[in-house]
Amino acid sequence: MPGRAQQSLNMHLKNRNKRHIKLLVNYLLGPLLFAWLAYSIYQQLMSQPNLAASWKHTRQTFGTSQIWLLALALFLMLLNWGIEAVKWQLAVRRVQAISYFTACKAVLSGVSFSVTTPNRVGEYLGRILYMKEGSRLKAISLTIAGSISQLIITLMMGCVGLLFLRSEIEAAQLLSGFWYELILYGTITISAVLTLFYFKLSWLVKWLDRLPGSRRYAWLIESLEQFDATILLQLLSLSAIRFIVFMAQYYLLFRLFEVSISWWQCYWCISISFLVMAAIPTIALFTDLGLRGTVTLKLAGLFSSNQLGIGLAAASIWFINLIIPALAGSLLILGIGRIFRKKETITEKNT
Repeated sequence: MPGRAQQSLNMHLKNRNKRHIKLLVNYLLGPLLFAWLAYSIYQQLMSQPNLAASWKHTRQTFGTSQIWLLALALFLMLLNWGIEAVKWQLAVRRVQAISYFTACKAVLSGVSFSVTTPNRVGEYLGRILYMKEGSRLKAISLTIAGSISQLIITLMMGCVGLLFLRSEIEAAQLLSGFWYELILYGTITISAVLTLFYFKLSWLVKWLDRLPGSRRYAWLIESLEQFDATILLQLLSLSAIRFIVFMAQYYLLFRLFEVSISWWQCYWCISISFLVMAAIPTIALFTDLGLRGTVTLKLAGLFSSNQLGIGLAAASIWFINLIIPALAGSLLILGIGRIFRKKETITEKNT
């Protein structure tokens, strides 16, 4: 009997702690995250140079017949994150089958967590909130595998962009010959090594399993062994499609803001800018826009003198692809408490 009483007490304390966590997520985390995002976005926008001129130009754009370009860019944002949801759904099905709608919510919630963390590492925390308790930590390694597929595409396209725009880059003295060669061959080497590891994830798991003291953590990455070449190629293909969607958004917004640049010039300029963004650690909400704008101005400026238009296009991409999804994700987090309450009710009925 004393044993049962102790078990009952432990269960009571455990349930009470769970309820406290659920209340924290439901009534504090979501509202605070939304308020923090809104305030940070306002501060970031207010600190931008030439804000008055940019705002005037933007208002004029809304009154033109070219507004369909902005509408299409917004649609491509939905397509972009929709593809990412398919990627994540495909990756985590080894540990838990989830619906496409749940995957979309998880991806958007991940964006809301990622914008205030270096290189968006907080994305994993937002996504695993939608996984079952026993699958959350396992899902992190699977999510990283999906991120690696996107990084491989970024590195490869960046290399090709460097090759295509070599003469323009050196003529404008953006890079000296030495630094150009170092960056190009360094990126090629990293791409090759990363691609090898990507297609040999099972080898990596077995190698890590041999390390001293790694046995206790083996369960976190054992699901990677089930990734065959078919799944890996599917993730890589979806990542390539996302990359093309990004390029199309930039081209549409360049046209909207009257930046005279061809499709291929846009493609290779933005490919290199993505390579730079991947190489330099940033916090999306505070430094991402500044770095994105600077790099895009330098590269697209090789072909167009419309600096204001280039800056507006870069800022619009930042707002459309990152800030709108982040705000939506922070609102979705408010609903996670309802998910927890539903699970709690089911658990209580079963017990």
